[in-house]
Amino acid sequence: MTTHRVAVIQASSVPSDSAATVDKLIRLATDARGQGAELAVFPEAFLGGYPKGADFHIALGARPPESREEFRRYYENAIAVPGPETERIGAAAADLKLFIVVGVIERAGGTLYCTVLFFGPDGSLLGKHRKLMPTAAERYLWGQGDGSTLPVFDTPVGKLGAVICWENYMPMLRMAMYGKGIEIYCAPTADDRPTWLPSMQHIALEGRCFVLSSCQVLRGSEFPKEFRNEISTDPDAQLMRGGSCIIDPLGKVLAGPVFDEEAVLVATIDLADIPRGRFDFDVAGHYARPDIFKLTVNETPLRPIVTVREE
Repeated sequence: MTTHRVAVIQASSVPSDSAATVDKLIRLATDARGQGAELAVFPEAFLGGYPKGADFHIALGARPPESREEFRRYYENAIAVPGPETERIGAAAADLKLFIVVGVIERAGGTLYCTVLFFGPDGSLLGKHRKLMPTAAERYLWGQGDGSTLPVFDTPVGKLGAVICWENYMPMLRMAMYGKGIEIYCAPTADDRPTWLPSMQHIALEGRCFVLSSCQVLRGSEFPKEFRNEISTDPDAQLMRGGSCIIDPLGKVLAGPVFDEEAVLVATIDLADIPRGRFDFDVAGHYARPDIFKLTVNETPLRPIVTVREE
């Protein structure tokens, strides 16, 4: 069977409460499954939160006590992978017989990472992708991933992978994913600007793949109270307005974009559209010029501490 139902979930995190956000994830995943979805994609930093507008009181060369206290609270709301939250999501995926792709803030040692987790319909945690390059002020909070977490999973709904937010503007990263044969290109994001939709259409056309992009909607009333917000303190302010969408391999919009409200967007996709699209353009195949251009991808885990023991 080449046709499948897929969903993108546009919703906000529960402020500063990862356990309650997992409850919300399960409710929304159940809604998507009830509409026939076999795969549900959640936004960037859905667990752990994307507190848009928080500045953590940081200036160049200055980190006051308020900075450290706000980071401590953000750190405590992040999740371990694996951990209690991933166990609950895995159990829900198994109950629903659903692939789940979700953005989280991952706590590893003393560092936070913006990460995407992949769960299979058997409940297994298939793997993860850590964001390679946090953008602008995100670098205050998140470490950089390395090339060891660039997975593409061969699943019944297609070859599944994820690229997070402005990683989608990294041409070499996109090319690496195309080279892995990605077919279901998940793009969890916090970018709600009008320019995002044409970027997703470009990627769908470039990779001749389905693009599933999910963004939060976040109002001032849903912003964590422990952080200062430099955008607005109005509880009715729209801090993130969504724009989630599903795009086919020739750039046609199958669902969305939706703005200013939570939504579960579902579309039927046909994997046979991928070879149809690659008939005249396969960016990592017959349309490549390896005699001129060549990409080297380092997928070695880069560890800062390597212990060597002589016997």
